[in-house]
Amino acid sequence: MLSRRLRPTALLPFAAVAALAIAGCGSDDDGGSGGATTGGGADVGSVNVVATTTVLGDLAREIGGDAVEVTQLLQPNSDPHDYEPRPDDVVATSKASLVLESGDGLDEWIEDVVDQSAGNPTLLDVAETLPVQRSGEDEEHDHAEEEHAEDEHAEEEHDHGDVDPHWWHDPTNVEAAAATVRDALTRANPDGRALYARNADAYVAKVRALDSGIRQCLDAVPAAQRKLVTDHDALGYFADRYDVTIVGAVIPSLTTQAQPSAGDVADLAKLIRREGVRAVFPESGSNRKLPEAVAQETGITAEYQLYGDALGPEGSDAATYLGMEAHNADAMVRGFTGGADSCTISGI
Repeated sequence: MLSRRLRPTALLPFAAVAALAIAGCGSDDDGGSGGATTGGGADVGSVNVVATTTVLGDLAREIGGDAVEVTQLLQPNSDPHDYEPRPDDVVATSKASLVLESGDGLDEWIEDVVDQSAGNPTLLDVAETLPVQRSGEDEEHDHAEEEHAEDEHAEEEHDHGDVDPHWWHDPTNVEAAAATVRDALTRANPDGRALYARNADAYVAKVRALDSGIRQCLDAVPAAQRKLVTDHDALGYFADRYDVTIVGAVIPSLTTQAQPSAGDVADLAKLIRREGVRAVFPESGSNRKLPEAVAQETGITAEYQLYGDALGPEGSDAATYLGMEAHNADAMVRGFTGGADSCTISGI
């Protein structure tokens, strides 16, 4: 679904400030800004896009190329679980023709922002268009569930309901999202059709190369060693796609806002010893103290960092979606094999 009628919502605390900021903006911006040219030199115009997350911002820039102006609300290493919109977000949205929402409850605050903006953008919930949806009730946590069966704290905080919102860790979803964004940009700017199609085709080829490369790397690691412990449940799509067993998480929840109990941590330590896990993987942007404490207690490593909720900063090897997933695959292979092997992916 490419657009929908937004439900009425209560005004956010910054609404009055945002309204003043919007009133001070120029009114001659109709969602286009400047222009881009095709290979033949024809001007195809440009579309103003607001993207909530770092992954969506990267995707919009890849598909839109020079025929898109992207305002990305969340920044690298940020946590979408506790983001609070700012007046500047409303101002940017008031100028946009297209707003990209990640969906599945991760960034539903953008609907309030759109309501408060003075514009009339198309709001695209990307998750609604994807082929793979994963339940938030993780059936692969069999070992952890056995240990936590009598623990009232286990899995008590699932702010996203029954759906895991971290869909981008399955490249088949990103391939589908690329087509969805391409079509949305084309509707907003029909003159850019050929450019958006060409960029999308080139990007999908890289996503497929990424998918193939990750599978080759992970398949080279014995299944008995592909055991994942992270600081929260953000890599479930990745694990499902590449046959990685999720043993547990330091924060047993899809959101970083949950807090583990002492019993949760003790049970996880028992699982790590019982399952022969070699590494616990902290997530970029999260507090490393708990993962490092678990690693120290169990005698394993916590040196291999993963990117779950957001891309890394500019200049890092996780500054793009393709780089992030390649980084995660390499970190996992190193952690699973005790540093004996690594993963290098070509064609991306």
